[in-house]
Amino acid sequence: MLKRLFMFCLSIVCVLTPLLAQSDWLEWNEDIAAPEELAGWQEKYEELSEIAEHPFNINTITKEELEQLPFLSDRMIENILYYIYKYGPMLTKNELLGIEGMDWQTRKFLTDFIYIGPSDNEKDRLKWKNLWKYNKQELLTRLDIPFNTKAGYAGYDEETLAESPNKRYYGDPFYHNIRYRFQYRNQIYIGLTAEKDAGEPFFVQYNRKGYDSYSGYVFLSNFKRLKTLAIGNFKANFGYGLVLNIGSFTLGKGMINQNRFGQGFTKYTSVGEGEYLQGIAATYQLGRRWNVSAFYSFRKQDARVENGFIRSLKTDGYHRLKKDMEKKHMVSNHLTGCNLTYNGKYTEFGLTAVYNRFNKMLNPDARDYNLYYPRGMYFYNAGVYYKFFLNRFTFSGETAVDKYGKVATLHALCYQPAVHTNILLIHRYYDKRYQSLYGNAFGENSKLQNETGAYLGLETSFLGQFKFLCYGDFFHFFYRKYQVDRDHTSGFDGLCQLSYSPSNSLSMLIKYTYKNKAKNYTSPDETKFVLPYVRQRLHYQCSYAPSAYLSLKGVGEGVMTSYNGREKSKGGYVSGTVKGSIPPIPVQVSLTGTWFHTQDYNSRIYVYEPGLLYAFSMNSFYGKGTRMAINLKYTWKNRLMIQAKWGWTHYQDRNRISSGTEEIQGSDKADLQVQVRLKW
Repeated sequence: MLKRLFMFCLSIVCVLTPLLAQSDWLEWNEDIAAPEELAGWQEKYEELSEIAEHPFNINTITKEELEQLPFLSDRMIENILYYIYKYGPMLTKNELLGIEGMDWQTRKFLTDFIYIGPSDNEKDRLKWKNLWKYNKQELLTRLDIPFNTKAGYAGYDEETLAESPNKRYYGDPFYHNIRYRFQYRNQIYIGLTAEKDAGEPFFVQYNRKGYDSYSGYVFLSNFKRLKTLAIGNFKANFGYGLVLNIGSFTLGKGMINQNRFGQGFTKYTSVGEGEYLQGIAATYQLGRRWNVSAFYSFRKQDARVENGFIRSLKTDGYHRLKKDMEKKHMVSNHLTGCNLTYNGKYTEFGLTAVYNRFNKMLNPDARDYNLYYPRGMYFYNAGVYYKFFLNRFTFSGETAVDKYGKVATLHALCYQPAVHTNILLIHRYYDKRYQSLYGNAFGENSKLQNETGAYLGLETSFLGQFKFLCYGDFFHFFYRKYQVDRDHTSGFDGLCQLSYSPSNSLSMLIKYTYKNKAKNYTSPDETKFVLPYVRQRLHYQCSYAPSAYLSLKGVGEGVMTSYNGREKSKGGYVSGTVKGSIPPIPVQVSLTGTWFHTQDYNSRIYVYEPGLLYAFSMNSFYGKGTRMAINLKYTWKNRLMIQAKWGWTHYQDRNRISSGTEEIQGSDKADLQVQVRLKW
């Protein structure tokens, strides 16, 4: 029956709608990231979505703007700027293929973030009349409606609630947010955001102010010597993240462009309630090549506080249960810092220092694995980072120290024998005692400590149609970790990927990933060991767009995990997506169907599907079942957009989905997401 339903829906879409090719960059995250890395992609997805919705003028684009696109190498950025400087303004996007080293795949991604505009325009000049006449504004709202009742919303009697108050959510099951954005050129940005998660109260009980979270920002850039000024919520990332990287995306191992510095201060546009700073920040140009930056942030943060100590910081932003409300805004944090940067033709370097203070002592519950976790009321870090260019070689790195003098260091050597080939070698050493609460850098560990490793990666394009990517990462942990009850464990992470893009209409990709990492294992006789845990994944996908209104995509993947060859767990999925619209009617339709089958949670799979604007849609499944999603989008004169997505998941091996307060009785789960945007 499910197969017939899927084929029926597919046939209707194919008959009624010549299909519309989706934005190519939306596939990029699948191409270069491992599933384990995709969980942190929401912030970067929102950032890239915003650029795609408000693209750059290629004829006035700057180096800083191009560096926001992580699929571009430093050499490619130089070639783009040189081409425009030498040949003048571009007239069509087809000219991108004339840039040295530009391949089909990179061109496809880049076209989603640029437009062809004049190199000098009267309305782009900063005048008060232009500010009010030529600005861009938009208002966007989203509502998620579930069709299943979760245990957290079920009706408990008063006696049960009194005994177990954390079994019931305080609010309704709807998710809702509102966003407002004002923009003039790429110089002035103003934004306001309000969000309520599902289960949070709305104008009732513990929340009388309406939405659970409000945020806003004013962001100015390139006002003569004032490079940036941020007021409100902002992100900060300097160097390679050993000292400071808050709210900014950390490139996964599949990215060979690892030698790019952080972007400094950027606006925070996400609805997330954890990874951001709140206060004021500015970057000022001292001279032609010197910039100085400073910031101050004050935030109330969620935390579990016991006996006057901060036992853990809560960053998920949920305030649905009594225990969530007991942790809300329990501590305050002051963070201040500065940076000095030199940007030369062949040399770049910078100095960063931060000071961080809580109003209570941070003292996590003692566990075997957290002996060296940060503890105390105040912390400070300082670091120096550098980059040297020598012919086809680029040397880069950063070294940082904490208040105890413990060291974290990362160094990279990039060799580019040709414009389409990159070879990257990275070595990192993060002392097991190094403490940096707001650092986030390249590595295997979730925390910036207790790790050393060596990474070797290769990316090359040949014949203009094939691209080959591979890397190997050897890592070692000095001290035990969560779910690893042994000191000195090692592992390996590797990938081989081949993609083929003969034209804009067809692209194929196949990749194999292998990860070997130590993990606790309990044998059938209750004996505990630490064994190598191996996860292997083979992924193939093919996209075909025979016309500007037609796009088809098929994906197949197999996964196998095991503890040193024993207790193997296997799984996989097959997925297909079609997208389309009728050119005279501004309606777009997409349909995604997925069949999955895994033996248990260890062989779980991750499936990407088209979602709403600014919403990264990556689902994780285990067991046996099917998934279907239909996405409708209506656009009127680029001023009004109405989008709705309906998703339905059916499990064949269970009559309960999830657990605890999120538990659903039955084998089916369905939900509806609706989004409306106005632009003027």
